[in-house]
Amino acid sequence: MSVDWLELEKVATNWVYEAGHKIKKTLAGPIDIESKSNPDDLVTEVDRAIEAFFYEKIQEAFPEHYFLGEEGISDEEPSLDGTVWIIDPIDGTMNFIHQKQNFAISVAVYHNKVGMIGLIYDVMRDELFHAHRGKGAFLNGAELPPVKERPLHESVIGLNARWIVEQTNPYRNPLKALVRDVRSIRSYGSAALEMAYVASDRLDGYLSVQLSPWDYAAGMIILNEVGCVASNFQGDPLSLTDSGTLFASKPHLHKEIISIYIGEEY
Repeated sequence: MSVDWLELEKVATNWVYEAGHKIKKTLAGPIDIESKSNPDDLVTEVDRAIEAFFYEKIQEAFPEHYFLGEEGISDEEPSLDGTVWIIDPIDGTMNFIHQKQNFAISVAVYHNKVGMIGLIYDVMRDELFHAHRGKGAFLNGAELPPVKERPLHESVIGLNARWIVEQTNPYRNPLKALVRDVRSIRSYGSAALEMAYVASDRLDGYLSVQLSPWDYAAGMIILNEVGCVASNFQGDPLSLTDSGTLFASKPHLHKEIISIYIGEEY
């Protein structure tokens, strides 16, 4: 069955805005918080409710599609053949809990492992970064221009400072060297937003030592439409099933940082 991608994008966008409205309503009351893999890996009932919202919508409208979400609402093994939705209901849960801002809904739609639709919605700023494969990338409907390259020493990089102080991080020393050589670093606490910021030229690059597919699936699609590159630290394609390192940036900067700083196996 052929997919009307334009119509699917419209439907997905409406769902994202509806989900954002639901999240805003929850901020007025208390939020139940739990830890997952460690005390800093947080989840709330809002994360689960928003993921369930998307899962139910997709099951009703597109029952033949597959679903992969961070909170495991669907217990079926997702297939990357056919059409699969990859969703992070709240990317930046710690920010959602502590700041009530700097978090995003991330929705990606892949078809036979090819990214077709990417949506990253900054709920509190009402900024929707969106892309349709081959049609360009946009911010609230305004097309994003191709990104501008900057030399390394003028670049601002998104990087969590924890990665350069943790003794067990094998990339600690290369990342420390990189931090010394760039203009500055920033950390927003949401991988989806930081990838969107690279695409919109608010950052020149973004690195993380450990991310999952739902963190970057939508960002990859948006970055591709403005000529940026997303890979692991060795420059290999990102997996849609396994976690790992991530480096997203403008193409020349991407090549330079991998070759000089992070591309070796540690």
